[in-house]
Amino acid sequence: MNKVTVVGSLNVDTTMKIKRMPLPGETIAAMGKSSAAGGKGANQAVSAARSGAQTSFVGEVGKDNGGQMMLKDLQDNGIDVSGIRENDQVGTGSAAILLDENGQNSILVYGGANQQLSVEDVEAAKKQIVSADFVVAQFETPQAATLRAFQLAKENGVTTILNPAPAQKIDPAVLKLTDLIIPNETESSALTGIIITDETSMLMSAAKFAQMGVRNLIITVGAKGAFYCTQDGYNFIPAFKVDAVDTTAAGDTFIGALSSQLKPDMSNIEKALVYAQRASSLAVQKMGALPSIPTKDQIIAASQD
Repeated sequence: MNKVTVVGSLNVDTTMKIKRMPLPGETIAAMGKSSAAGGKGANQAVSAARSGAQTSFVGEVGKDNGGQMMLKDLQDNGIDVSGIRENDQVGTGSAAILLDENGQNSILVYGGANQQLSVEDVEAAKKQIVSADFVVAQFETPQAATLRAFQLAKENGVTTILNPAPAQKIDPAVLKLTDLIIPNETESSALTGIIITDETSMLMSAAKFAQMGVRNLIITVGAKGAFYCTQDGYNFIPAFKVDAVDTTAAGDTFIGALSSQLKPDMSNIEKALVYAQRASSLAVQKMGALPSIPTKDQIIAASQD
């Protein structure tokens, strides 16, 4: 069983179902509204936990109803929340999600307590970080906290996974401490300046990331699949064809599921990738972020269909 510690964001998601995205200045009626626990960090942690990983979380919530909801949802999924600080000055992070009838979304995020995650918070959760097989981070919390978490990880032989989303300028020190980076095609292009069009452009991107200090890469390409490149080889793994209802947590489900199965030396990356693709294909067929993330039994059952 892999031990996974996620350093990241916790958001209360409010999803509005609409027929199509509104034009500037336009008001349209929503066909439905729902609230659920989310945030890239929470989604990835729940995905790892539901796939059998022993999962811990390092983050911040507000001392409010949203924070209590987030803590309870993580605990209900068997996640160690002792590394989450309750902030009485700032509210819990939240996201407003517009979801059209084709399953595509646009998301507005309020960082809230997520943006207060500090180096001190990370230091306080050192035990959860140094005892893990993998430490996973995204960019919905400050990079200084990620940097310290990755420093502690590497000092103790822990493998680091960075999901550079939302795309932004990365501290070079963070990249040098990253063992595996997992951007989508848009994020990869933003970071390397190389537009993803084919296998050649993906290999060029891998070379660029290697120059930055990251030797292992997975680029997710939505419904098409995912490309990986490690020191042992590369390949493109096609996605499973399904009818998407809501793509909100697809990438996070992929990353969490992958971290639950991957060996720290990446030797089984193709097998872990196929498992993660299957998990993601199940997630997009259901509404919501956390509610859509499948369990290991569901993923295995789908693999046998």
